[in-house]
Amino acid sequence: MATTTDMTSGTAGRLIAADKVNGTNVYNTEGEKIGAVEDVMIDKTSGRIAYAVMSFGGFLGMGEKHHPLPWSTLRYDQDKGGYIVPMSQQQLKDAPSYVAKEAMRLDDHTFGKSVHDYYKAKPYWDERA
Repeated sequence: MATTTDMTSGTAGRLIAADKVNGTNVYNTEGEKIGAVEDVMIDKTSGRIAYAVMSFGGFLGMGEKHHPLPWSTLRYDQDKGGYIVPMSQQQLKDAPSYVAKEAMRLDDHTFGKSVHDYYKAKPYWDERA
């Protein structure tokens, strides 16, 4: 009998296990690698994927920031084996973020709204999504 691990070990199908998403490269539309997915945040109630959290910046872990990207802003590119976001690295640097050592504020509705507004993305909590 196949186990869940056996069924999710590949990445060729439409579904992927969360542990396979973590570490996946993120590119801008020019094909430049701008980071990697550090974590995926899932809404416990609806089951919707809310954010892919990407980190970059800082030096040797000092000053590093986490950047939550609304899941709807990422597009998977099979050829690259990674996600494409339609913005430059500077636009991402200017986006809402939090310092790696801070407690996550992603449950804060005001912060979440600022993230979705910045990316012009429909909020994951919107029932019409």
